[in-house]
Amino acid sequence: MPYREKQIEKLYYSIGETAEMLGVPISTIRFWENEFDILKPMKNKKGNRMFTPTDIKNLKIIHHLLKEEGMTLPGAKKRLAGKQEETDYKYEINESLRKIKSLLLDLRDNIQ
Repeated sequence: MPYREKQIEKLYYSIGETAEMLGVPISTIRFWENEFDILKPMKNKKGNRMFTPTDIKNLKIIHHLLKEEGMTLPGAKKRLAGKQEETDYKYEINESLRKIKSLLLDLRDNIQ
């Protein structure tokens, strides 16, 4: 199995880095910030948004609800407002399963 270095987590990510991680335009991140109350990125003295790993996780959950599950904005807001812990839990399970699938596919490809 090939060696993989652990990704270094930063304390803060710029909006450009965040948009690149999610594969969405910067304007989408700004729009979601205005629409969802759980997103409160810090701003530096210049007014640039600085996203914490918690903000990134919340953005990934929002992205999952809107893009992968096909929910509407009001539906995603309702889900996050009422069942935040359940939504977090389901997202974590989904991410764990994706990692396991990736690992298994890597193993299969390296065996052949």
